Amino acid sequence: MSQNLSITQTGAVARITLTQPEVRNAFSDEVIAEITAAFTEVGARPDVRVVVLAAEGPAFCAGANLNWMRRMADYTREENLIDAGKLAQMLRVIYECPKPTIARVQGDVYAGGMGLVATCDMAVSVDTAGYCLSEVKLGLIPATISPYVIRAMGARAAHRYFLTAERFDAAEALRTGFVHAVVAPDQLDAKVDELARAITVASPDAVRACKKLVQDVAERDINAQLIAATVEGIADIRASEQGREGVQSFLQKRKPGWLA
Repeated sequence: MSQNLSITQTGAVARITLTQPEVRNAFSDEVIAEITAAFTEVGARPDVRVVVLAAEGPAFCAGANLNWMRRMADYTREENLIDAGKLAQMLRVIYECPKPTIARVQGDVYAGGMGLVATCDMAVSVDTAGYCLSEVKLGLIPATISPYVIRAMGARAAHRYFLTAERFDAAEALRTGFVHAVVAPDQLDAKVDELARAITVASPDAVRACKKLVQDVAERDINAQLIAATVEGIADIRASEQGREGVQSFLQKRKPGWLA
């Protein structure tokens, strides 16, 4: 049983919870390996429709664990490449998880923790949470998390917060698009559950295809190849078993087969 995280499942919703509040759920090489393994394992479960990433304590994730940082301070460039590669792999595994992911942000998010939120498909934050990309204050840059954070908040906001390391609140995180909803702490679980329910009543195949569609389109220029790919995508899903069933059930005013 890991002391760093727990995995639970209720119905079709799995929850991966960071369980080190005493260190503000900060990363270490061990934690990175366990998060990577957890998302790989849960993402492969056929009975899971949604994965919620949560944390215990006053902080969601404070970035790098101090002991890990002390070790990194003496790393060679080659050792740093290997270490950063493991973090990059963890972020990519979360981002490419075949199941929709929701970040349940119950507290402050700093540095590398911003990458955890950004790699999830959706994020719900309490209104008391603070956010900070603090790397430049340490003479570092948020390089590994940057593809996901910039995609989540946009380049304009990233310019400001990458360069200034200013702390910003949940309202600003919402304004930039970094999170999708901001709620009072006692409403956090209700909002996360609401999003999870909305996903679980939709066609599993269509949800999976939509997640891939958003990622594919967001990462590509609008050109003839992209247009052709989107045309093929809708044609394929319309002709699929669940696509046909969804349309027929709507026309016949009945529940679709995946809810029967």
